[in-house]
Amino acid sequence: MRGSQVVAGQHGMPSLAEVDFDRTPFTVAWEITQACGLACVHCRASAQPRRHPRELSTTEGFALMDGIAEMGKPILVVTGGDPLMRGDVYDLIRYGDEKGLRVSLSPSATALLSRNNLQRAKDAGVMRLHLSLDGATPEIHDAFRQVRGSYDRTIQGLQSARDIGLSLQIGTTVTQRNISDLPSLARLIQGFGALMWNIFFLVPTGRGKEEDMVSPQQHEETFHWMYELSKEVPFDVRTTAAQHYRRVVIERTRAELGERGAIHQALSGAGYSLQDGLARPQQGVNDGKGFCFISHIGDVCPSGFLQLPAGNVREKPIAEIYRDAPLFRELRDPSLLKGRCGRCEYRRICGGSRARAYSLTGDYLAEEPCCIYEPRDEGQL
Repeated sequence: MRGSQVVAGQHGMPSLAEVDFDRTPFTVAWEITQACGLACVHCRASAQPRRHPRELSTTEGFALMDGIAEMGKPILVVTGGDPLMRGDVYDLIRYGDEKGLRVSLSPSATALLSRNNLQRAKDAGVMRLHLSLDGATPEIHDAFRQVRGSYDRTIQGLQSARDIGLSLQIGTTVTQRNISDLPSLARLIQGFGALMWNIFFLVPTGRGKEEDMVSPQQHEETFHWMYELSKEVPFDVRTTAAQHYRRVVIERTRAELGERGAIHQALSGAGYSLQDGLARPQQGVNDGKGFCFISHIGDVCPSGFLQLPAGNVREKPIAEIYRDAPLFRELRDPSLLKGRCGRCEYRRICGGSRARAYSLTGDYLAEEPCCIYEPRDEGQL
């Protein structure tokens, strides 16, 4: 497995042992706008055609990034909606880069996704581009995006990113609409030089619908397919909103290495996900635990899929909200997890999707609804 050989501390990142999730997130996602020209059926933001009048201003954005940098040097994902809908997006990227943040950009596949704009983003300091591709054919992808031609624009964007040397990751949201298309997608992705395939598992929030989710058994089967794929492809494979993939990786690696201690040695630093080129450890990262999300109007939430505001950066510093808000503190305490997650030996490195638990049960501490694993004991890894 390519990602299992990551050495902690490389690429200028601290080793996993040096990171304190209670004080510093690995990743901060900032939804700089909800405006977007697409109307995706699974959009967690329920993006709109026009910008909101209460969006954080450029000056407020600079102050926000000052606060993020003071917490450490997390990855800053500039997202939306479509962040290219804001004319100051390049100024925001440049400022974040100057503050020492590792800035990634997640735009939509519209006419704004031009080679010129991608070059401007790279010149401003973007370290990585994230583009979504939800089907290996126009029919599947455009049905997701509800805009004809979105597939072609995405392919053009991927080609442009490759041509200008912009580090690239591709994201796919797995639903009943495209789960059978994943092998074809994997073959297609190999042609773009992407460093990572980030596979999202649908959380029914925003425009996402519960009936589009894949079943718990389909989650499990897909995890095992992903594990096998990760050993064969030239890009890394990771998940979002599917923390229980880590358990599959651990158990499969344990079976292959034949020694429990060897697993922790092999996966230490990779955080129970595969290397993504930014040496971004993911061990234990979950909604509100090593991750936080800032909405277009400044609300600080555990993630984009768990949009429960714990405070607003117009009223409190982001560090104070992330570190001290009761919501975040509860989410970082695995002893509070309920049901099978609370009994599971993997609860510190997995913990299940808190967003999916909340979406389906109304309780962000409930057990992961899409995990089939039955805990063996109440110990911990």
